[in-house]
Amino acid sequence: MNAVEAARRRMWWVGWASNGVGVLVVFATVAFLAEIYFDADIETGYYVRVGSVLAALFVVSGATITKVTEARMQRAYAWLAEEREPTEAEHRLALGHAAFQTLCSATAWAVGGLVFVAVSIDQPFAYIAAGTAAAMLGAETTLAIVYLLSERALRPLTALALAARPVERPVAPGVRTRLYFAWTLGTGVPLLGLLVVGGSALLASDLDTDKVAAAVVFLSVVALFVGWFSTSVASRAIADPLNMVRRAVERVGAGELDVQVPINDASEVGLLQAGVNRMAEGLRERERIRDLFGRQVGREVATAALRGGTRLGGEEREIGALFVDLTGSTSMALAMPPTEVVRLLNRFFRVVVDVVEAEGGIVNKFEGDAALCVFGAPVAVVDPAGDALRTARTLARRLEREVPEIGFGIGVSAGRAVAGNVGSESRFEYTVIGDPVNEAARLSDLAKERGQAVVASDAALRRTGEGEAGEWTVTERTVLRGRLEATGIAAPRS
Repeated sequence: MNAVEAARRRMWWVGWASNGVGVLVVFATVAFLAEIYFDADIETGYYVRVGSVLAALFVVSGATITKVTEARMQRAYAWLAEEREPTEAEHRLALGHAAFQTLCSATAWAVGGLVFVAVSIDQPFAYIAAGTAAAMLGAETTLAIVYLLSERALRPLTALALAARPVERPVAPGVRTRLYFAWTLGTGVPLLGLLVVGGSALLASDLDTDKVAAAVVFLSVVALFVGWFSTSVASRAIADPLNMVRRAVERVGAGELDVQVPINDASEVGLLQAGVNRMAEGLRERERIRDLFGRQVGREVATAALRGGTRLGGEEREIGALFVDLTGSTSMALAMPPTEVVRLLNRFFRVVVDVVEAEGGIVNKFEGDAALCVFGAPVAVVDPAGDALRTARTLARRLEREVPEIGFGIGVSAGRAVAGNVGSESRFEYTVIGDPVNEAARLSDLAKERGQAVVASDAALRRTGEGEAGEWTVTERTVLRGRLEATGIAAPRS
């Protein structure tokens, strides 16, 4: 059974059962008030005539309402069967069906009241007043049940309609209107019924006051039940979606951003549900941007930027610099298909990123087949030189083991450098500029030329503790390309 057919069946039961309950309220009220208002001179034939007319009216009006509302539902939800978006007219019909069903029932009860007065015009005024009070109670009971239960029965279809065509402003009775509606049906109309009974008792002074008091008690009990029912259903119609919103907000607060609140209300409650969904979507988008930003520039750089904002310029820091470059990348690009080259580079860089981040550094930038890794910026560390040296030794072992088909050279240096954002206000990048970076790049070239996996400068060894420095040996001093003074060259002991 599809959603429309299921809703149609529920609406059929709501319509007939609600009006049936209303009729029972009328008969119970009239029977209870019979001893007060029924004159012995009233003929039995009158009761048969009134009962027959009203029973026929109940069947005819019920069948008419069923036919009209089902035809309207077919028009309102034709888009579901045709698997398309609803038109504006269909959307309006769909969201207003509960109110339309209630209007049909109200019309039927108004006609029934006029018919009752017409066939009772020759009866005592007190009797007509009692019958009118009973009809008002029946009508308010029916309308309360019809509207509140219809809205609830149609929620699955309302959710589909709002998902297909969201609304920008409320198109259904809001919280305040629903509470006024529940008060009117549960309190206002019953009080009016009591007023009618009391007024008729004043006009007919010969009535038994005990029986009038009993009638007031009976009407009060009916009013209490209907008031409780209408208020309960109205409050649930508001509380249920608000509870869903509350649970969704709690999940978002706990870090679960995959939250989607069903939008099944066309009032401001539905706008609140949609607002929570937009908030969660915005947070998910922000998290995706944060993740992408972190992948592009490094998580530490992204975190620092999000925390302190971004501005051009930098600050001087003590850093450790590690530069790693592939050997023979040009010949590799000529001998291999581009996709294979990219696949191999990704394997290579995956190891680089894992090792560097495990030691607290960042991969500041990828330069073709090379990578510049920095320790001590943007987050200061205790021993940036030692971290860079230790990372170089670990990285060399990992690359030789996990990517044995390629050669590489690693250079390590340390010292003072400027770290910050370079570029313009509209486009900039975080970078590190200084002699340690240049020296690390030259040492990487030297390692490749000599077929060594990793070399470091003696400057890096001087800036670290004895523990890490003891893992290295200064083998020589040489003048690196582009430099004037000789640099002490160190290699791992093992």
